[in-house]
Amino acid sequence: MKKGNKYGIHRVISPKGVLPQPADKIDNNMDEIYDNEILIDVQTLNIDSASFTQIEEQAGGDKAKIAEIMLSIVEKQGKHRNPVTGSGGMLLGTVEKIGDALIGKTDLKVGDKIATLVSLSLTPLRIDKIKDIRPDIDQVDIDGKAILFESGIYAKIPADMPANLALSALDVAGAPAQTAKLVKPGDTVFIIGAGGKSGMLCCYEAKKRAGITGKVIGLTHSEKSTKRLQELGFCDYVFAADATQPVPVLDKIEELTGGKMCDVTINNVNITDTEMTSILCTKDTGVVYFFSMATSFTKAALGAEGVGSDVTMIVGNGYTKGHAEITLQLLRESEKLRKVFTELYA
Repeated sequence: MKKGNKYGIHRVISPKGVLPQPADKIDNNMDEIYDNEILIDVQTLNIDSASFTQIEEQAGGDKAKIAEIMLSIVEKQGKHRNPVTGSGGMLLGTVEKIGDALIGKTDLKVGDKIATLVSLSLTPLRIDKIKDIRPDIDQVDIDGKAILFESGIYAKIPADMPANLALSALDVAGAPAQTAKLVKPGDTVFIIGAGGKSGMLCCYEAKKRAGITGKVIGLTHSEKSTKRLQELGFCDYVFAADATQPVPVLDKIEELTGGKMCDVTINNVNITDTEMTSILCTKDTGVVYFFSMATSFTKAALGAEGVGSDVTMIVGNGYTKGHAEITLQLLRESEKLRKVFTELYA
């Protein structure tokens, strides 16, 4: 086997010298793998929410057009990096082959079912056939192959839950795990996009960390998600609003906090222009965690400056140590959470 680079630079076609994620095109030839790669037989792609929303809008909701757009992306780039959002997603598959250099260095074996915890925007991918598209949960079943680099992280699918259930939770594992790190007892936490997949996990984790002296406020976008979140009982207050309109949301948060605003704001939405809502609703000494891949660094940085806000803003790194274990444990801890995730995503 050919010797490969730890970070997958050997797969970069253009431009030379960059890492696979920012590369315009990478090699997705699966006939021969390098000595430090893992070949995966892919079952399902879990497309990043911001990416799938953009593709679905571009396709006018037509599944055949969605498939056409996805195939075109992979054909041009050798990976699935949305050219508009820049984001990818993750995949579920079975280990087919392990490179010679990784034998004895990985706990994986051929036949293991895994979810990759690195973005599709850097993962060599070949799609042979798109079998099914499930727009409600951003998942696409395919026949295809993918490569996991030596530096790539993954999670074995646990035996105590269905694969698609685990995949849905692991897709957003960074959000609840970062919430666990950021929220302290007594904090007031504002979660934007609280009724979605990452939002519900964050609400549960935030309530657990903030405790009885803290407060969790959830912003949703529809009557259905509002009702669902209220029934879950993870938030002290839930309201529906347009997160792209900061002033009315600010007024509501001022009312709910007595003008003190929030210690931590977590943005989970999959649409643009919600940066200022996040910033304005957070106190100067607070933290805004932008998990959303639709976030604009320019809008956030210049927007905060423009309103004289000294909030600490964190980019939503999808990885933090132990994030897979933390997130799957939430589904084991909360019967309510697991039931909703099973109904919606499994």
